[in-house]
Amino acid sequence: MTQVIRSGAFLQQCWSVHPLCVTVKRMTEENAVVLLCSSCKSAHHLSIASVTSRASSAQQTAGEAALRDKPSGEDYLKACVTAHAASLTLREMDVFQDLVRLRCADCRRLYDVTVAAFETRQK
Repeated sequence: MTQVIRSGAFLQQCWSVHPLCVTVKRMTEENAVVLLCSSCKSAHHLSIASVTSRASSAQQTAGEAALRDKPSGEDYLKACVTAHAASLTLREMDVFQDLVRLRCADCRRLYDVTVAAFETRQK
């Protein structure tokens, strides 16, 4: 039976102990990001309240003309998870503000995710 813990503190502890092992696995249809830790085998489910996407500074100067028809941060994140989930990693987090920052190594975008609920599932 899987143990379920509803606190961001467990993700924060997992990430602080082995930061290179926590990667994005997928996005669920319930609008949650699933992070897996290859070291402790925990699955961290983050229910999304909102997503803000930021391009790298090089992309911002090259693409400033296309700002009018820009997709939402959530659309960028969904596309990124679908295309290259293995390149998405956790970069920062604040459990007091329910904020998680993800970065994609392939498209070099930053995703500021406001989390509605944290859930850690341990085997």
